[in-house]
Amino acid sequence: MAAYLIADVDITDAAVFEQYRLEVPATEARFGGHYLARGGATRVLEGDWEPHRLVIIEFPDMAALTAWYDSPEYERLKQIRFRCAHTRIIALEGMPA
Repeated sequence: MAAYLIADVDITDAAVFEQYRLEVPATEARFGGHYLARGGATRVLEGDWEPHRLVIIEFPDMAALTAWYDSPEYERLKQIRFRCAHTRIIALEGMPA
């Protein structure tokens, strides 16, 4: 069953974040991940949420998502992201069709 990484990214250093943004897709692809949405316009329909840059990545399953997130390849990129953004990330397991 598919799993989704949903991130709300508040970029604090755009130049450093650009390095992260350019390198991360290749690491996700190795684990079967692909973008469903990233960085598009948002509209809050209910509540007091003020999203920044939203990203949704689909993985084949939660095991693949977790393997990517915990991988040495992504660990290096996480350290870059920690320096240039404040991020809220959740993993959501999909429902069978």
